[in-house]
Amino acid sequence: MTRRSRRHRRGGGAISQINVVPYIDVMLVLLIIFMITTPLLETGVEVNLPKTVAAPMEYKGSLPLVVTVDKGGDYFLDFDEYQQEAVDEQRLLALVTAIKSRHGDLKVMVKGDELTAYGNVVRVMALLQSAGVGNVGLLTDSPDANNAQSAKKS
Repeated sequence: MTRRSRRHRRGGGAISQINVVPYIDVMLVLLIIFMITTPLLETGVEVNLPKTVAAPMEYKGSLPLVVTVDKGGDYFLDFDEYQQEAVDEQRLLALVTAIKSRHGDLKVMVKGDELTAYGNVVRVMALLQSAGVGNVGLLTDSPDANNAQSAKKS
């Protein structure tokens, strides 16, 4: 008689054990998926925002449309399916008009690099106004955020 059959006869019940191998396989697959997707979650065009002290703006609903102006004066659109998409003035105007028609309560934010010419940011704001956007917010960094970022890099 084998050891298992002796136990079964003596105890009167079956031996039950949980097979954890399938659970380990699933966890490893999930780990790989998370390792691949986590770096992709941090998106956006790298710009140095001007530093200012301001209260954070709260908004409800969908995420705002963000138009970025980098230090070279190039425009980038960030909204839903448009992730860091480089656009010229005509395409920006067309896309914002189309998005505005689909989302009536669209919030629009302009993110201008502190080294870009002031005229580039004003030009974007004028384009947004001609696309029918009434209110435009300007994104800035707080002075404390800059200190925290430089401490992280050290």
